[in-house]
Amino acid sequence: MTAVDPRQGRPAEGLGSGSIKVGRFSSYLALTKPRIIELLLVTTVPTMFLAAQGLPNLWIVIATLIGGSLAAGGANTFNCVVDADIDALMHRTQSRPMAMGTISARQASLFGAVLSVSSVVWLALVVNVVSASLAAFAIGFYVLGYTIVLKRRTPQNIVWGGAAGCMPVLIGWSAVTGSLSWAPIVLFLVIFFWTPPHYWPLSLRYREDYVAAGVPMLPAVADQVVVAKSILIYSWVMVATSLVLWPVAHTSLLYPIVAAILGALFVLEAQRLFFAARKGADEDVMRPMRLFQGSITYLTLLFVAIALDSLLR
Repeated sequence: MTAVDPRQGRPAEGLGSGSIKVGRFSSYLALTKPRIIELLLVTTVPTMFLAAQGLPNLWIVIATLIGGSLAAGGANTFNCVVDADIDALMHRTQSRPMAMGTISARQASLFGAVLSVSSVVWLALVVNVVSASLAAFAIGFYVLGYTIVLKRRTPQNIVWGGAAGCMPVLIGWSAVTGSLSWAPIVLFLVIFFWTPPHYWPLSLRYREDYVAAGVPMLPAVADQVVVAKSILIYSWVMVATSLVLWPVAHTSLLYPIVAAILGALFVLEAQRLFFAARKGADEDVMRPMRLFQGSITYLTLLFVAIALDSLLR
């Protein structure tokens, strides 16, 4: 159908082609999963503040965010290519470009390759080789380790696969210092232990999707009590690990106070979910999405506290 210019009452060639271009751009952007990239960057910048013990060099921050965004976008694009078949079977993901067929596998793969290679080259030339190497490892592990090997084979897929999402803190730290130390490793572990209690509540909400797609996410293969108990255990370990940063990074009292308060609230919500599951409550009573959404707030505020602590010191 030809687009019509309402002012002239006749076909407007530019309007139709413009809409197609906007739609195509939106589809490619969707492949990169921008919301996930936002969360990764939330952990990168405060880590750079901690590494610099204050304000890091602005250009290094910008350059690292560009490289990190390209790396995450490339990895997420390859994830969409590999998972196109199961995405089409899940209500939560069936509107993704690959699942709908708006972009071909060849086009998406080329796009993912350009983003991935660009990220590594950019970081190597503008930031440093250590950060570039970490980005390359993160892309490879997320695509090969998680998406191809782990996701369809083990209920612990998100536990080990989530390690790729921990890499931004290592990249951010190395961008400032050119090396690694115990502080970024502690932050890596915080995100590592945060990932299951962040993702499993979402999986509980969309359990039937994973069952239909044949993906052995823990909530799809275990009863809700087992899942809720696992979430609670990981929550306790995550909070304990977050407090280890205090002596390791020699933060002021601001950080451990904020970390303890946020951790207590997180554990209380995980405890509520566990009690509801043990009573055999249905999803409307359990409300797993409360914990999922709260986990994003938790991680954001925790890393804001890290940045503020570094600035105030």
